[in-house]
Amino acid sequence: MQSFLTIGGGLGFIFAMTCLGGATVFIFRKSAPGKFQHVSLGFAAGVMLAASVWSLLLPAIEEAEAQGMAGWIPAACGFALGVLFLMLLDHIIPHLHPMSNVREGPASASKRTTLLIFAVTLHNIPEGMAVGLAFALALQHDNPAMYAAAVALAIGIGIQNFPEGAAISLPLRQEGISPGRAFGLACISGAVEPIFGFLAALLAVLLLPVMPWLLSFAAGAMIYVVVEELIPEANLGEHSHAGTLSVIAGFLIMMVLDVALG
Repeated sequence: MQSFLTIGGGLGFIFAMTCLGGATVFIFRKSAPGKFQHVSLGFAAGVMLAASVWSLLLPAIEEAEAQGMAGWIPAACGFALGVLFLMLLDHIIPHLHPMSNVREGPASASKRTTLLIFAVTLHNIPEGMAVGLAFALALQHDNPAMYAAAVALAIGIGIQNFPEGAAISLPLRQEGISPGRAFGLACISGAVEPIFGFLAALLAVLLLPVMPWLLSFAAGAMIYVVVEELIPEANLGEHSHAGTLSVIAGFLIMMVLDVALG
């Protein structure tokens, strides 16, 4: 029960931050400041890049070596599987990227608002897995440093979830959805984080040898989202340094959190 509450606390925090970001729809109403979404997407990309390295890939290598394996094998293979998993979801789930206004996946008669929600939900999956696995790893070893690292990861993902929640509620408001409904849908899009986080943590606890594979799997899935979606959309439109600098800022903040706390 204690372990369940610990993992639930971390996952609950990142979910709450998504909802809090979605609540900005009550402030901005119909539109956000000019570069808000570019900066939000770039910041999320930076956080996910740093988290993939310090919070997922490096621990995966260490875990594999502790199990007597070559660290690069589960790190590389799990990473590739995570990329393939997100590519598969990208192709079988119809969705619409809000900044580029490009529809992807199979043809669908779903409303534009539904496709927008699907797009954000897709990259919430690896984020939830990452946090759930970080806490499961700390519980497995009962290591204070690993607990601190898991908390740092939850804080970093939570920080970037705030603008991420806004990135779904504000476009929905612009589509004519009421503020209350746009807020609720933003929260729903973040609900996959605790769901997939608990599933990944449970699998890791029941099958301890797969922990390195799951950690690198989550890293691969997050890097795919960053490269395929977040960074390109953060730099759409008129050339500026806003998207690039926000990626760097997100990376630095997540790196400092992980190194300082973990």
